Amino acid sequence: MTILVIAEHNHTAISPSTLNTVEAAKKIGGEIHILVAGKDCSGAAQEAAKISGVTKVLSADDSAYEHFLAENIASLVIELGVNYSYILAPSNTFGKNFLPRVAAILDVAQITDVMEIISPDSFKRPIYAGNAIATVQSLDKIKIMTIRTTKFAKAELGGNAAVENISGKGATNSVSFVRNEGAAAKGPDLSSARVVISGGRGLGSKDNFKILESLAAKINDCAIGASRAAVDAGYISNDYQVGQTGKIVAPELYIAVGISGAIQHLAGMKDSKIIVAINKDENAPIFEVADYGLVADLFTSIPEIEKLV
Repeated sequence: MTILVIAEHNHTAISPSTLNTVEAAKKIGGEIHILVAGKDCSGAAQEAAKISGVTKVLSADDSAYEHFLAENIASLVIELGVNYSYILAPSNTFGKNFLPRVAAILDVAQITDVMEIISPDSFKRPIYAGNAIATVQSLDKIKIMTIRTTKFAKAELGGNAAVENISGKGATNSVSFVRNEGAAAKGPDLSSARVVISGGRGLGSKDNFKILESLAAKINDCAIGASRAAVDAGYISNDYQVGQTGKIVAPELYIAVGISGAIQHLAGMKDSKIIVAINKDENAPIFEVADYGLVADLFTSIPEIEKLV
């Protein structure tokens, strides 16, 4: 029983989500291999080799994988995946981009957002925006899963796995990379930050997000997030969206500012260790999950809080 973990990385370093995914793989049991596909990704491959519990790293260094196009990555994973019992990737925009394609072509069911390993063939995953937990059993020969990284610890370093250079089919003729128009993220990575301050529709405009950015800059390892309402209103790009259709976060401290608390947003942050809500509407649903609530105007309360930091 061998497991293939698809590594998320930036070509030079492994992302924390990969460490969480490896930890989930350990709970399944068996030999763990990591696939690092990218351009000039030898640094990331060497770092992956140091993850405890990993026995082999497959390094596919090719310009075809530079931009992680789903068609190219999926082709490589399918080529390798037939030799594995499990294929795992983080349950984020990286894993969700290509793994459904892999599952479809291999004609197996994908298990999404796995949050607990019960046995080698049984798993728990959230449904109905996290309001219910489903226990699912898979009898597929190859089990393809995305891992909810916030539910697993990070695998420790200290390993010394062998790195094997491999070549895949390269780029397909069906797609080509044109340009990346995503906004450059400011500050720490949203998915792994110690503190997250998220803004909602209550901020009222794009310029008002600067209030949160000013406070975040004074807090160690603090990232900016947003509700879907704020993203849809054009206040901030969807790279910052927290929720069922955005990023799933579980920081030590989550501060929701001007966010009503729609169920889709709660699904993305309710596992946070401490939740603080600031909203002038005392009946906002966000207060039902908050550990601490402040009924106040954010435009006066946030500057006052910043003075205390």
